[in-house]
Amino acid sequence: GYEELPTAVNITWSSINFKTILQWQPKPSGYFYTVEIHGRTSDIKRKCILTSETECDVTDVLRNVKETYTAHILSVMPKEMDNYEEPPFAESEKFTPYSQTVIGKPEIKDYSQKGSKLNVVFKDPLTPYIFPNGSFQSVQDIFQHDLEYKLYYWKDQSSGKKDVTTKSREFEVSVDSGKNYCFYVQGIIPSRRENRHGQESTVLCTSVGRSILDEYGTEVFIIIAVIAVAVITLAIVLPVVLCKRKKAKKARAVREKELLNGV
Repeated sequence: GYEELPTAVNITWSSINFKTILQWQPKPSGYFYTVEIHGRTSDIKRKCILTSETECDVTDVLRNVKETYTAHILSVMPKEMDNYEEPPFAESEKFTPYSQTVIGKPEIKDYSQKGSKLNVVFKDPLTPYIFPNGSFQSVQDIFQHDLEYKLYYWKDQSSGKKDVTTKSREFEVSVDSGKNYCFYVQGIIPSRRENRHGQESTVLCTSVGRSILDEYGTEVFIIIAVIAVAVITLAIVLPVVLCKRKKAKKARAVREKELLNGV
């Protein structure tokens, strides 16, 4: 009977850019799971019916991202699905996509450093949700003015980090001319209590006036110096050796000639 079936434990919500996966334990044996999503103001929706997996993509039933949802993980036997008996279930914690999904990594599309200006252009992450025309909504399309981006930048090989904020998709900051800078971009939602900071983009560095010594360090400089000394030494020593060999060969030829004349 249903009363003998184990119920799910360790139920967790995992959500990045509104793609939301529900996970739990244990792996079922002799029974299955069915997921029910309950919203405060929306109808109950079933997902992953009679699954033997321990995760379920529930993104498409959380389209009202400001709604608060609860998941019921039902433990069921397939032949009893149509019975009126209520199967045992475990209930998740509440989840509100708008306030809990993690902002993913922004994509750096272009950057340049000209004189004392560093320009960075980026693209904010896309969500699984689409506009009526079929194009995907970005996280900024959903969050609007609640979302801002920060550029963190610092002089290459320095630990002093600065930051600047924008609500657009482009940064322009003043830097020291001729010096290389590294940077990354991160989405932030200041109104949140938790998950305020999103994932960091890839760290990139400019290469204005970068010398070999800056790029590879003193080790390469030492290797180049050793090679230069070796080449100079060879250039001096080789002619001397060749000259001595030539003189020795000439002297040997003279002695051989004198011996032949003596005979």
